[in-house]
Amino acid sequence: MTTAAGTFDDRFAPLADLLHQHVSDGVERGASLCVVQDGEVLVDIWDGWSDLEATVPWERDTIVPVWSISKVMTNLAALVAVDRGLIDLDEPVATYWPEFAAAGKQDVTVGHLLGHTSGVSGWAQPVTVDDLYDWDVATSKLAAQPPWWTPGTASGYHLLDQGHLVGEVVRRVTGSSLGTWFADEVAAPLDADFHIGLGAAHDQRVSPLTPPRPPEIERFDDPDDVALRTLTGPFLRASECNSERWRRAEVPAANGHGNARSIARVQSVVSHGGEVDGVRLLAAETVERIFEVRASGTDRVLGLPLTFGTGWALPDAHSMPSVRPGRRCFWGGLGGSVVVNDVEQRLTIAYAMNRMVMEHSPGTRTIRPCGDSRFDAYAEVIDKALA
Repeated sequence: MTTAAGTFDDRFAPLADLLHQHVSDGVERGASLCVVQDGEVLVDIWDGWSDLEATVPWERDTIVPVWSISKVMTNLAALVAVDRGLIDLDEPVATYWPEFAAAGKQDVTVGHLLGHTSGVSGWAQPVTVDDLYDWDVATSKLAAQPPWWTPGTASGYHLLDQGHLVGEVVRRVTGSSLGTWFADEVAAPLDADFHIGLGAAHDQRVSPLTPPRPPEIERFDDPDDVALRTLTGPFLRASECNSERWRRAEVPAANGHGNARSIARVQSVVSHGGEVDGVRLLAAETVERIFEVRASGTDRVLGLPLTFGTGWALPDAHSMPSVRPGRRCFWGGLGGSVVVNDVEQRLTIAYAMNRMVMEHSPGTRTIRPCGDSRFDAYAEVIDKALA
């Protein structure tokens, strides 16, 4: 059969076939997959359409908004600053950002921010989407508000604000915005086509996302519920990611742009012990800190059992059934994009697409926080090829 475009080791021919079949069947509009192991790119494939009308093919350098894949890029950039001695994960945030000590947050550490346990999972009302785009306003609001639960006692997914929280710490110690720090200290050394804040010159390469049809969810009865406050603080429509202001801004928890190749290139720093092609960004000891469990239990925002390390999620049957137990870390973006780092196999798998899907977590009425059945199918084929 006709397969996806790109290159792949012969073992992965069924993966290229499956991607092409998904496009043919309408499961995908356009997507890319990349598998890197032990420094070798085993798979770099793409297929489908870039535009909404399905007339422009997805090309090698097509990029898409990848939503919360941005978080693990932001957190990697922060770990680069940690590795250089500029930030200590165990220090209070207020050591670097004194205003953050207000309203009972004096003991919140940088590690709490990366582990989604700071108690500040969203902006307190009143807040608008416009506030996301004004860095000083957004960070000042976060600094002034109290935590919504006792910091360090549980995770509550930092939906849209983790990038502002982590990014302001990075800005205070480096003098650079998070997007600039990432570009200069991560993307440029690795020659990776991933952007947090996208220049106009790249607009023609961006494939717009098709917003998902959300599944039914249980209604919130308590207006003070942490999940409700996070999801509405502020409420952001999925279609916002197709706007020009989204591309230009730095919303580091959510507005990164890339494709599977660039995601895998950057994230393989983790799976490869901190070094890729002779470029060392992290010491092995810094990579180890990713696997420190920051929280394990029902997440107060996502409503499902989750295990968070430092900056990434760790294997859990509820959040990502296709990620097996072991020394693996992962996360995904709203609608489907996923990256998985496997330290034991020196393996990174990345997937980015333009047709967003939202599914219930198996056996629940709760929206699955990461990945969907498409990636599960790709992961199964990849596992068989690697075996």
